[in-house]
Amino acid sequence: MAKNDYKKLEKVVVNVGVGRLSSQPNFEDKILPEIMKELSLITGQKAATRPATQSIAGFKTRAGTIVGLKTTLRGNRLQEFLGKFIHVVLPRVRDFRGIKASAIDAGGNLTIGLKEHLVFPEIIPELSKVNFGMEVTLVPKISDPAKAFELYKSLGIPFGKK
Repeated sequence: MAKNDYKKLEKVVVNVGVGRLSSQPNFEDKILPEIMKELSLITGQKAATRPATQSIAGFKTRAGTIVGLKTTLRGNRLQEFLGKFIHVVLPRVRDFRGIKASAIDAGGNLTIGLKEHLVFPEIIPELSKVNFGMEVTLVPKISDPAKAFELYKSLGIPFGKK
């Protein structure tokens, strides 16, 4: 894994949806700050809140309510996070058999979903008050899916057998 391979990545975006948690009492006072604190521990920078752009009655959301958190990593933070993610976090995921090659979209982006954040070494499960999932998206500077697949292989991302 060469250091130049990281330079072929534009950014890494970490998203957390707060969906069902937002309907709990004291969400804004207790739950949201806890999620923000743990996400900032994981990524190394403060997360930005993502409000709903429009009201949707079926999901009981109103425009302006917080529906998620987002962090965009570039440069050194990208390298540190991705190294930790590939070599420490993915092996700790239960029943992990590799990432499917179909997770790469037409633009070459690779999206990996995690059901719980407790697999990160910074999080102490006994002290964590909230359990949430997250989505990690790797955005390369290349838009060809075949070339992006080769880039991800050179970075050391474990792909499953076909």
